[in-house]
Amino acid sequence: MTTEQKTDFMRRCLQLARLGMGHVAPNPMVGCVVVVGNRIVAEGWHRQFGGPHAEVNALNALADKSILRDATLFVNLEPCSHYGKTPPCALRLINDGVRRVVICNLDPNPQVAGRGVAMLREAGVEVETGLLEAEGWQLNRRFFTYHTLHRPYITLKWAQSADGYLDGNGDKPVRISTDLTKALVHKMRAEEMAILVGTRTALKDNPQLHTRRWFGPHPTRVVFDRNLSVPSDAHLLSDDQPTLIFNAVKEEAPRYVKIDFEGDTLSALMSALYERSIQSLIVEGGRDTLQRFIERDLFDAVQIEVGDCYCGEGTPAPVWPNVRWEVCRYGTHLMYHYQKPLACHSS
Repeated sequence: MTTEQKTDFMRRCLQLARLGMGHVAPNPMVGCVVVVGNRIVAEGWHRQFGGPHAEVNALNALADKSILRDATLFVNLEPCSHYGKTPPCALRLINDGVRRVVICNLDPNPQVAGRGVAMLREAGVEVETGLLEAEGWQLNRRFFTYHTLHRPYITLKWAQSADGYLDGNGDKPVRISTDLTKALVHKMRAEEMAILVGTRTALKDNPQLHTRRWFGPHPTRVVFDRNLSVPSDAHLLSDDQPTLIFNAVKEEAPRYVKIDFEGDTLSALMSALYERSIQSLIVEGGRDTLQRFIERDLFDAVQIEVGDCYCGEGTPAPVWPNVRWEVCRYGTHLMYHYQKPLACHSS
């Protein structure tokens, strides 16, 4: 099998893996194909958290397991080696007689971390790793960031007027986004596990932070509310959507998390989200909240919508260093995207 053919099969794994977006977190997105004679004979992906993994779904799609002695199994993440919600995939591969496995990324989860590859090799399975490693990191950047940096993957997001303001000076928020760009933001929310706002945004905008304009799960809402100023009838507190209120007044599970606001609040936030297995976070707060993340260099990606309205005065958008942006146009609006280089490591 040529390198080009192997690359094509791994790209198919990544394509299948993406089908799990929004359904498998905090598990990674994983796809798997079984190849015999340079032809895919079975494929599968991880469809739902708690359900069978990609390798199991691919193997279950095979009517004749005897062909596995002549097959190569491609998977974009190291097969697990531990008992969790499902039995170890590495053991299933061994028991079914898989002889060759090609893997995109090793699993940084301490419960796996090379043990799956070791289990396969000890059983005599031929294993190759590192194929399309950077593309695999990009796909599962939230999962890898969580396990390597012990914090969520952080995206800073805001909308600003054409003259550089987040909002005007009036009592009501200025409408910057269009129906189309709002739908795109709700799509983004459906793909991430949590979304953060500060007290001022919660009070002035009274946001719901839902995904009502897109199909997918609602993110966990995270609010900085030091003195519990947000009223109980606010949208953030008046429904059953998971919500975490970081405050200086009380600790009351599961909603209220008490932290020291005189100390390092961002580190306390990161620790609390890590402990709750939240792997990705959108920061949609106001200028002060966003600027704190920027000044700490505590982010992985940025999305800025620039509308066609003018405020003239109000709350200025955060100060942002000169970086290389990817720009998309949606009608009269521009969407700027920036992502830091991924810290993927060679296997």
